[in-house]
Amino acid sequence: MDFKSELLKSIWYAFTALDKEKNGKVSKSQLKVLSHNLYTALNIPHDPVALEEHFQDNDDGPVSNQGYMPYLNKYILAKANDGTFDKETFDDLCWMMTAKKNYKPSMEAGLCSRKDAFKLWCLFNMLSEDRYPLVMIPEEVEYLLKKIASAMSLEWERNGLDDSYCQDPTLLDGMTVWTFLELMGSGRLLKSEGTEAVSLAVDEVFQEMYHDVLKKGYMWKKGLVRRNWNERWFVLKPSVIQYYVSEDLKEKKGEILLDKRCITEAIQDKDGRRCLFCVKTTSRTFEISASDLKHRLEWMQAIQTAIRLLAEGKRSLHKELKLRRRENREQSSKQKEEQQTLRNLQDEKERQIREREQLLAEGLHKEEEEREWEQQQLMQQALESQLREAEKARVNMATEIAQKEAESQKQRMRIRELEKTQQALEKALEAEIQARAEEERARDTQASLLEKEENKLKQLNRLKEEQEALLQQTQQEKHELLQDMTEKAQAVKVASQELEKLQESRQKSNQFLEEAKKKLCRASCHVKHWNVQLNRLMKPISPGGHAGQDKPAFNTEVPVHPRGVFASNEFIVKKQLCNTDHKLSGAHSPNSQSMWPSRLYSEEEEEEEEEEEEEEVQEQLRKVSLTETSSTRTNRSNH
Repeated sequence: MDFKSELLKSIWYAFTALDKEKNGKVSKSQLKVLSHNLYTALNIPHDPVALEEHFQDNDDGPVSNQGYMPYLNKYILAKANDGTFDKETFDDLCWMMTAKKNYKPSMEAGLCSRKDAFKLWCLFNMLSEDRYPLVMIPEEVEYLLKKIASAMSLEWERNGLDDSYCQDPTLLDGMTVWTFLELMGSGRLLKSEGTEAVSLAVDEVFQEMYHDVLKKGYMWKKGLVRRNWNERWFVLKPSVIQYYVSEDLKEKKGEILLDKRCITEAIQDKDGRRCLFCVKTTSRTFEISASDLKHRLEWMQAIQTAIRLLAEGKRSLHKELKLRRRENREQSSKQKEEQQTLRNLQDEKERQIREREQLLAEGLHKEEEEREWEQQQLMQQALESQLREAEKARVNMATEIAQKEAESQKQRMRIRELEKTQQALEKALEAEIQARAEEERARDTQASLLEKEENKLKQLNRLKEEQEALLQQTQQEKHELLQDMTEKAQAVKVASQELEKLQESRQKSNQFLEEAKKKLCRASCHVKHWNVQLNRLMKPISPGGHAGQDKPAFNTEVPVHPRGVFASNEFIVKKQLCNTDHKLSGAHSPNSQSMWPSRLYSEEEEEEEEEEEEEEVQEQLRKVSLTETSSTRTNRSNH
């Protein structure tokens, strides 16, 4: 079935929906609306002038003098190109026009919703015969019901379909789409638990047969630029593999264009991915990871099927399967027709033989008519010759029938051998699948053991590295601690030596201090002694007075320094007293004049010496205190 025939089936439903009187005539206004909608749906430019020129009528009634089909072929179907419009949108337009008239509310109340009815309508048009009115023969109905039941993971039972044929034997010649939808909605053709399961199954079969989806599912794909693995929803069609972010098909990420030169092959596991295979095109190689070996084998077989269809120049797998089923039916019908023809020929020959025998019997019974005896004889001879020819024909027919029977027997034997071979192949395939599954489980077990062993080795290596790092750190800390202990020991040794020196110097300073204190004590005693002597000597002796009754003529009390030495003005007072005494005594006391200055000068020298000694002692004490302070600061800084 070509592309235009597919479009014409949907258009036929829309046209018949406009034919309310069912006489094959539709008004011009309705044809304009239909044509306008077809132009829009097929994405071709509108041509309203051509419609007016094609249908030129003078009355206000329906138009059919030139027919709508020539216009449809010339101005619409001839301009429609596959791939320039959405086929589902076009079918939805035709369904909407025909459903207004033919789709009953009771159908929607059953198992199938209106959306599911549209999908079944599209599948019905695809599987229907190429004759009008469109019907679907029982073989195709059974095929479609088996596909829907398989999508629901159920085994189809034909009891409901056989009951429908018993109630209405005309359905054996073909079932219309509205009858099919009514039976589907009533649940007589399929046994299902609910509408949701039927809806999901119908959608899956619709995607597979109508949109030519050979296979779909989640797999992992390796990127081209970033080289990372991403999970994608893959949809395989005969000419392309499309992949999306998720199964809702909202965000398309890319596609793989297929041609007859494409190759698919399995590759080794890598990058932590298993069950890998690649699709090699002329421009790029796509690396894909399946969930398990079974899915990888199914995907590779499906891709190879798509490549084979492209190499054979075929657009759709299910359309080719439909053509094959039709060819098989035609061949079987031809064989039946040939067998029926042979039977009819044999019956005709037998009838002729019986008639000729009757004629011969009648000729034998006409013995009285002598005139006609010769003619009867001639007729008998002619009949005998005809009988011989008929016998030969009958023998030939029997021989042909025997040959046909032998050929049919050979065909049946060949079919049985093929069925046995198919069963053996299925058993071998099941054994192979089971063996591969066991191999996969063994590989999984081995992979898990290897992974555990690798984790243990990594853990052991990590512990060894941590132990070595800890040993290195301990050795380094030990080395630093030894260095610190050595430095501190040296510092302690130096500090102890300095402390010993300071202790020695302190002992020396203490001894020196004791000696200085003793000297100071002696000097103080000496100063006190001389002060007493001086005070005693400084009392003047009045003339004529007694030695024991001396009274001072003036205040001779001299202030004494607290430390036992004279102040700075004491020497002046003492000098004035000496001068006064010298004036008073004059020449009467020559001894005193010669002794006083010498005694006074000797006392001054002693005082100066004592002051110098005291200053030296103070200076040494100050140095000792400074030395102790510096040593204390040094010890504190070291500690």
